[in-house]
Amino acid sequence: MEKRTALVTGAAGFVGGAVWRQMVSQGWEVWGLSRSRPIARGEPSDPTIRKLEDHGFANSHTIHHDLREPIPKSKRVGLPKFDAVIHCAARSSPWGSFREYFEANVVGTQNILQFCLEQDLPKLIYVSSSSIYYRPEDQWDIVETTPLPNRFVNHYARTKHEGELLVQTYPGPWTILRPRAIFGPEDTILLPRIVRAARAGRLPLLTHHGKNSVGDLVYIDNVVDAILMAARERELTGDFNLTNDEPVEINTFIQEVLAELGIPLPKWKVSTTRAMWFATCLEWTYRSLLLQAEPPITRFGVHVFRYSKTFDISKAKSRFGSPRIALEDGRKRTIAWFQQMTTHGA
Repeated sequence: MEKRTALVTGAAGFVGGAVWRQMVSQGWEVWGLSRSRPIARGEPSDPTIRKLEDHGFANSHTIHHDLREPIPKSKRVGLPKFDAVIHCAARSSPWGSFREYFEANVVGTQNILQFCLEQDLPKLIYVSSSSIYYRPEDQWDIVETTPLPNRFVNHYARTKHEGELLVQTYPGPWTILRPRAIFGPEDTILLPRIVRAARAGRLPLLTHHGKNSVGDLVYIDNVVDAILMAARERELTGDFNLTNDEPVEINTFIQEVLAELGIPLPKWKVSTTRAMWFATCLEWTYRSLLLQAEPPITRFGVHVFRYSKTFDISKAKSRFGSPRIALEDGRKRTIAWFQQMTTHGA
């Protein structure tokens, strides 16, 4: 059987790196596109690329390129005709200017689409975000047809939606995936920020009218499973929400993680109303002073603790099956990774 080929953008990131490693282990010939500089023989590499090299993944290759610019012909020399292109690259941090998000998430998607058009229309998988649905209110059992807000919750949600609109114009087969709060080993965005704040004693217990928000999460392996199935099955098209289908109280989930890591639990409570006011003032100050650093608290961060968000993933389960890794198993694996990182001084 001819070896299947894939291009994974954002290969040095959390989701892209996980997809890359899993595809290689399953026998795909994988090309990972990353903004990280090329790796010369004998030089230290970024952690994701080094991990691949350490595992002896001979059928993996790297392309150094910033997708804010079209992929030049000089970097296409020697590339195969790809069976699948998995577009994971994005600006996903909770802070930045609209221009930064637009260039990364919209212009970057335009350039990938142009590349695919010149590649004889490979299967295109676009990793979007559940945040495109978010309103400043509790939302229960969100489905793919749930109306979108008139105003998106932040620049990230807006530009991910604009990326979706571009993908939907692609004349080849495409799949759009909208995961909700991905967590797991190698994460750099979700739980690590919370753990660092808790260790520093800067994590309050945010509550709204004395209640804890309820939300869905999804373990990284379950996201990767869906991506790989979409890559293998050319006819598996459409848009899908992805969660573990196990809603939890967000504060309870976080406290369980902190307790197992031996980190003191938050002792002071702050209402999300007060926290939202404080975050709004901070964001205004940072933008007024043109500060590049991320504020210690953002409105989107408070939003997660203020409003419940749950999803009905019947559509995804009908095509991908039920999530393979249960939430509790994913939590244990993530805690083990944190403990290993602590042991090694990371």
